[in-house]
Amino acid sequence: MLFTISQRFFFDAAHTLRREIEAEGSRRVHGHTYHAEVFLTGPRDPATGMVLDLGLLRQGLAVVREQLDHHMLDEVPGLGTPTLENLCVFIAQALPADLRPRVSRVRVWREALGDSCVLDFSTH
Repeated sequence: MLFTISQRFFFDAAHTLRREIEAEGSRRVHGHTYHAEVFLTGPRDPATGMVLDLGLLRQGLAVVREQLDHHMLDEVPGLGTPTLENLCVFIAQALPADLRPRVSRVRVWREALGDSCVLDFSTH
């Protein structure tokens, strides 16, 4: 049996984005509140009854959040163009190495705009 656990976090950040549509506002520095959720999949440990202690996942996400919260996303090393897609990849790769193999999905969204992106490792 495989189980999937998840933990959410949010961060506030600014960025610019070069686009063809809605270009003027996107090119100016602007900010959003982003929400993210990381899913880990694996078997339940018979000794603990858990896939992973959620406290360990929260600690790992705190490290990721610190790299993004109240930052200019254009300047975050390793992020690239600050798209929802690149944020999903960045979050997955910025997790501590011991958590990365269990990551099955990362979702990033902007609630106020209704935008979201999902990086799903289970279909690859």
